Amino acid sequence: MTDGVRVGYARVSTAGQSLDVQVDALKAAGVNEDHIFAEKRSGTTADRPKLKELQRFVRKGDTVVITKLDRLGRSLNDLSSIVDGFRAAGVEFVVLDQGIDTSTSAGRALFGMLAVFAQFETDIRRERQMEGIAKAKAKGVQFGRRRTVDPEDVIAAYEQHGTIGATAKALGSTKPTVHRTLKAAGVDTSGTAK
Repeated sequence: MTDGVRVGYARVSTAGQSLDVQVDALKAAGVNEDHIFAEKRSGTTADRPKLKELQRFVRKGDTVVITKLDRLGRSLNDLSSIVDGFRAAGVEFVVLDQGIDTSTSAGRALFGMLAVFAQFETDIRRERQMEGIAKAKAKGVQFGRRRTVDPEDVIAAYEQHGTIGATAKALGSTKPTVHRTLKAAGVDTSGTAK
């Protein structure tokens, strides 16, 4: 074991849920109540002020204690990143319900397996994203910035249609784009309907 302090983190997703069960478990695991960082925030958000406060608070030799893995990370990848930050700072990590303790070789091995799964999760997500992009391209979906309109085409369409709205519709563009293009070309649109 280390000479540092045990620091706890507890989180529930909604204001209606109670932190009591987690706080009691952390105290029973030897965490002083003054060293428990607790918050009511969704696990899907990166905006968790108490977690950030805990990350600034811990020092080399300390041990971060949580009740369950899902209290800390938004995903396996997020969890792995947070714990890697602790490890780099010389801070150990304990998960009470899953029996993980990174100060032991078995705990480090178990967490290492979780890190492998986190990378696998990232790879699967990336692969699905690339498949989705390929399918969308096959259906003719255009990616990236919209093609800019040729000023000569805008002027010609404006002369034909007479209004900015009709010109935008004919070109498959937007009114602001047509207006900016005509203005830049020095075309007076003040006497026409929008």
